[in-house]
Amino acid sequence: ERIAYLPKKDNWWGPGGQTGPCGPDTEMFYWASSEPAPEKFNPEDKRWVEIWNDVFMQYNKTADGKYELLKQKNVDTGMGVERASVALQGKASIYEIDTFKPIVDRIHKIALTREEKSVRIIADHIRASTFILAEDVEPSNVDRGYILRRLVRRAVRHGKLLGINQAFLGGLAQVVIDIFKKEYPYLEKKKKFILDELKKEEEKFGKTLETGLKKFDQIIEEKRRISGKDAFLLFQSFGFPIEITKDIGAESDVEVDEAGFEEEYKKHQELSRVGAEKKFKGGLSDASEESTKLHTATHMLAEALRQVLGSRDVMQKGSNITPERLRYDFNFDRKLIPDELKKVENLVNKKIKESLPVNREEMTVDEAKKKGAQGVFEHKYVERVSVYSIGNFSVEICGGPHVQNTSELGKFKIVKEESVAAGVRRIKAVLG
Repeated sequence: ERIAYLPKKDNWWGPGGQTGPCGPDTEMFYWASSEPAPEKFNPEDKRWVEIWNDVFMQYNKTADGKYELLKQKNVDTGMGVERASVALQGKASIYEIDTFKPIVDRIHKIALTREEKSVRIIADHIRASTFILAEDVEPSNVDRGYILRRLVRRAVRHGKLLGINQAFLGGLAQVVIDIFKKEYPYLEKKKKFILDELKKEEEKFGKTLETGLKKFDQIIEEKRRISGKDAFLLFQSFGFPIEITKDIGAESDVEVDEAGFEEEYKKHQELSRVGAEKKFKGGLSDASEESTKLHTATHMLAEALRQVLGSRDVMQKGSNITPERLRYDFNFDRKLIPDELKKVENLVNKKIKESLPVNREEMTVDEAKKKGAQGVFEHKYVERVSVYSIGNFSVEICGGPHVQNTSELGKFKIVKEESVAAGVRRIKAVLG
């Protein structure tokens, strides 16, 4: 009675894209309820939880939408290990199994209210964040770092909804580490980094969350909707990932233009791309001797920052060079202390005194990567690129121009360090 013969919309997998292997499937469900299981299966009843399926890969979907029989047929099987654990442990959801329950219990202990949706979001996000951080990924506004930031900040916001007003993610990460450290010992080894980064990100977002919520209220009071530009403003000025804006919109019954946000975000990325391309043309206002010297000094500053701050992920976000000074923007989430600035300045001057040769080579992008050259590799380069090496100190994809030897530069001095945007710092420096 519980074997249901369902149409293609219910029992079919694939293809993964517009074309490719696909076929009918058999899906296995577990009754995740304390009530007696019904005699007949109803696909609309969400208490039936899919834990396993078998896909009979026998067709290939072509570009014109036709289905051709595959010469080589096979059965592809997939099982959700945690969903299977729900069945084996006799639980109603994955949040009750032994690898999730300690996290959920800790949240219940510190929460002032009992909103299970928020509890589950926090539990899921802190576990994912802990494992991502263990891979030495730091929260940022690009690539993997942005995925991490979105997870952490959404967890912080749902913590506020539960009445948790103190820092709490570090404590939850410790629970995650304790659960998984036997199977994943690197979690324990990376514990300090994990806890430090969570603390910094939680504090950072905590400073802008309340003002961002006030701005959200102001917008909906005036417009009764959040446009793409509004959503991007909340992201850029207050650090609200689109998921948080959508969450608040749903709670307030306010429409959020997600497509418009994506459009604004793409515009922002394009501006960043253009800025990045300028980087490899040097960002120079002219080709004078003084600008050329400062351009070489900029490369040295970039490498010195990476070494002093202990992160290869410190990347250029903008550059402007005139005959009088260099201006260098880079991703970093706090103000540099005077000791760090002095170390950066001293390292650049040390390398200048070492009279390092500056050499230019042409190579493919892959060869540049293997050489360890700095570059914005998500952007498209021409087939062969120009790579400048400053001794064994710095290697970057760059269009030049540069001096021939660092001894030509004179003394390097940082004159100012400041913030220009969330997570972006700026240094101005001169040569004397």
